[in-house]
Amino acid sequence: MVFCQARRRWLTLFVVLALVVPLTCPIVTAASPLAAKGIGFLRQSQAGDGSWSSHAGPGITALVTTALLRSGVVADDPTVARGMKYLQSHVQEDGGIYAQGSHYRNYETSLAVMCLAEANADGKYDLQIKQADAFLKGLQWNEEEGHDIESPSHGGAGYGKHSRPDLSNTSHLIDALVAAGNGPDDPALQQALRFVSRTQNLESQHNAMVFAAKIGDGGFYYTPAAGGSSQAGTTANGGLRSYGSMTYAGLKSMLYAGVDADDPRVKAAKGWIQKHFTLEQNPGIGQSGLYYYYHTFAKALAATGEETLLDAEGTKHEWRVELVDKLAELQQDNGSWLNANDRWLEADPNLVTGYALLALSYCQSE
Repeated sequence: MVFCQARRRWLTLFVVLALVVPLTCPIVTAASPLAAKGIGFLRQSQAGDGSWSSHAGPGITALVTTALLRSGVVADDPTVARGMKYLQSHVQEDGGIYAQGSHYRNYETSLAVMCLAEANADGKYDLQIKQADAFLKGLQWNEEEGHDIESPSHGGAGYGKHSRPDLSNTSHLIDALVAAGNGPDDPALQQALRFVSRTQNLESQHNAMVFAAKIGDGGFYYTPAAGGSSQAGTTANGGLRSYGSMTYAGLKSMLYAGVDADDPRVKAAKGWIQKHFTLEQNPGIGQSGLYYYYHTFAKALAATGEETLLDAEGTKHEWRVELVDKLAELQQDNGSWLNANDRWLEADPNLVTGYALLALSYCQSE
């Protein structure tokens, strides 16, 4: 029934768009009508210099351009081309792709690498991707930074060179390393995996951190570094509470780094997800980071290769259909998405629409 409702909504949107989108519109996309409406919003909200929300640096432009490409808009489409040109203006001599003076060099460069990889069908960006890959590896916390293998910071990445490492930024780093062509045996990827494993509430041979056994629910939190932190808060015994977006980011990162589906870490993460399956909130922190959650939710579950998921009550969820239906429900009349909770910039419709389109792109069966 949910699938039929989603199909009817998509068909209705298709008819509406056929009536309101001019025949000369340069949209070339295999995306759903739901995504096409979001694409239309982003075409209108792009600034004259090719950016989106440039006050926040080039990261949002990279994310939005990637979302357009993954939604079927071709690389030489004028909107995408302007976005790519804007990103090119932020390529630095050290190989990074970030704003001058930025404190978010890992974040911005990682998102830019993913964008370049999506637009690189003809090999045009091979050299830039290679240089950015080297730059990102230089930002990791490791022995050269005074953090050996026993350090809680080892292998992680923060926003920039000296920013405390966290799971969100390390997840972006892993995405970028994989997009740049690194395989699971790449040393930087394996170091990042070590950090990711230590952000899981699971005591194992991969995680002997002080927080590992305090909760033990298999979920993930923000960081074990610098004394540890979770956006979901702490328990009475000092445990760092797991929450949704980081658990999906952790699961995805492990799979991208080559961890097998039968590994106890993966099984424990899936167990947490079964117990906390929802599209009504970012479990553990409510409406905060809701669309970041939708993106990581979709990307992680797509990486598992599983079409359905059983929750703790044994209810079977066709997660792609349910997510499409939820995003259709939340889409604004102008085609954008917006979070009333403004934490982590989610009051910005450019960023949030980018997240929504990326989530939808993983709802297309591979």
